[in-house]
Amino acid sequence: MMLNTLWQSDLAEFLGVDAAEVSRLGLRVAVIWGMAWLGFLALRVISRRIMVMVDDGDDGRLSEKEKRGHTIAQLVRSAGRVVVIALAVLLTLNIFIEIGPLLAGAGVAGLAISFGAQSLVKDIITGFFILMEDQFTVGDAVEILGVTGVVERMTLRVVMIRDLNGVLHTVPNGQITTVSNKTRGWARAVVEVGIGYAADLDPALEVFRSEAERFAADPAWQVHFDGSPEVLGVESLAASAVVIRTVMRTAPGSQWLVAREFRRRIKNRLDQEGIEIPFPQRTLHVRHLDPASDPTRRPA
Repeated sequence: MMLNTLWQSDLAEFLGVDAAEVSRLGLRVAVIWGMAWLGFLALRVISRRIMVMVDDGDDGRLSEKEKRGHTIAQLVRSAGRVVVIALAVLLTLNIFIEIGPLLAGAGVAGLAISFGAQSLVKDIITGFFILMEDQFTVGDAVEILGVTGVVERMTLRVVMIRDLNGVLHTVPNGQITTVSNKTRGWARAVVEVGIGYAADLDPALEVFRSEAERFAADPAWQVHFDGSPEVLGVESLAASAVVIRTVMRTAPGSQWLVAREFRRRIKNRLDQEGIEIPFPQRTLHVRHLDPASDPTRRPA
């Protein structure tokens, strides 16, 4: 207790104030940062509450409501921390100095800095409109600036995308001009399979239709479909195969899973029906000319 009193007396003598004033200022600073800590806890509780409110109980798939809730929760945490820290710093400074002139000067300095930080301002404004327009959310599969992957994190400044190889790409919001969202609303699986030219085409198309209908009617896969599959017919006459296109409207994010499963099923079905899926091949026609009748032959 005596050491604490001596320390306060020395600090008060150094600052030119009495010990009671030092204690009072220290208490005010402690209260401010204690309130800031409570603010951090409140932000954490609010973000968790948002995620609980949008949770539909299905851990296997994120719904659109869950994705948007997770995005808002991340932004509440990131933007809230900045606001709480800024307020705590300003209130702490206000204890020791008059911050009115400081804020006025900061406004002029901020105007000057903004001309040198236009990209940062652009990032924040673009991020705000991305959020308000709900262009994409955390968990969506998107393509941005040639990067394709799942949105893992969003802030008002950047978007973080994890691609198929596990690489995390950080894209500033201000550079985003076009967003291709592959998991919004509904999706479509497009499967093209080639059969041999020797196959009877009409029965082969019926095989595709029946297998696609059987696939969509499978109780284990019905949740992934958002409509009936459709066999469009012959898409092209390729070098070694007749290509048949099948399209299936699916739930968002299920198009790749559905396409892979249908390829497996149609391969097995074509094998059962004896319909060939040809490998690349080429037919060569060799002409044998009689040397006597060859117009390009020179006389001996």
